Amino acid sequence: MTDDARSHDGARPEGDREHGFGRHETTEARADRQWAEMLQEVRVAQTGAQILFGFLLSVVFTPRFEQLSSFDRNLYVVTVVLGALATGALVSPVSFHRTLAGHRSKPQLVRVTGRLIATGLVLLSAAIICAVLLLLRVALGTGFAWIIAVVVLMWFACCWLTLPAVLKRRLERAQ
Repeated sequence: MTDDARSHDGARPEGDREHGFGRHETTEARADRQWAEMLQEVRVAQTGAQILFGFLLSVVFTPRFEQLSSFDRNLYVVTVVLGALATGALVSPVSFHRTLAGHRSKPQLVRVTGRLIATGLVLLSAAIICAVLLLLRVALGTGFAWIIAVVVLMWFACCWLTLPAVLKRRLERAQ
């Protein structure tokens, strides 16, 4: 094993082959790689959250907003709050990095921001489902709106949770 494949105490970095990558990286190199990968992933979600949130902020200023039922107004408020929380969680890696840069804490930074990104994705999915429900309630009425919103929720669960879990199980069995 090369010197750069060992941690400072000379031991093999934990988790080297844990995920099947076959990499021999130091803890710091792994954290740097994971940080760069997380930033690339979160850029897509940040953009979606920010666009949705910006759109939601403008809705209250349209003439049709006054015609919404009290349920739809409350749904709008919940959707805006979820959008704001999602945006905050998905932008948080920037703040964490700026605050902790130079403190040799990248592995901890990766763990904490990974959790915040996951939380942001859950909040973003909830905001999208609520936005779909609100939009479809206005466009179609209540019955179909709920059915379609549930279908969209199931699609998110399938794409974001079920399919990755199935793939993970298959990869683990193949090892």
